[in-house]
Amino acid sequence: MSLDSLKSAVPDYAKDLKLNLGSVIGNSDLPAQQLWGTVLATAIASRSPIVLRELEPEAKANLTPEAYTAAKAAAAIMAMNNVFYRTRHLLSDHEYGTMRAGLRMNVIGNPGVDKVDFELWSFAVSAINGCGMCLDSHEQVLRKAGIEREVVQEAFKIASVIQAVGVTLETEAVLSA
Repeated sequence: MSLDSLKSAVPDYAKDLKLNLGSVIGNSDLPAQQLWGTVLATAIASRSPIVLRELEPEAKANLTPEAYTAAKAAAAIMAMNNVFYRTRHLLSDHEYGTMRAGLRMNVIGNPGVDKVDFELWSFAVSAINGCGMCLDSHEQVLRKAGIEREVVQEAFKIASVIQAVGVTLETEAVLSA
């Protein structure tokens, strides 16, 4: 199970996705922990069993146990936060924005890895889940920490490609069944 087997599973009509998958992972300038944490967190967020099954072993091999756990934690906490904050933002009654969330989010303050890495992973998951409030919040934290726009864009490029590959492969699995 690997990146190569995932690329080979992408159908010919989605050749651009195959090329982009190899590029965003294989040619990334991100340090290994940032890259593979982003890959793992977004593979989880893609909700594609095929993508997760193929990318998780390589991510696990390239991450410390702490980073592996933190990437999974980023996907988990953002699955909750993205729904909560996206809904709060979309409601026309802005009073919800003044109310206390009352949800535990301790892992954000103490993720077990460098805060910048966790923020990058949370940002990438938020891109898949489409939460504008969370995207803005995590992008601002990253930029204040000195992270360049190119690095932020690299994270959402990875998220975009992994999500698209997941949708494509899951669609093919349904159509061929």
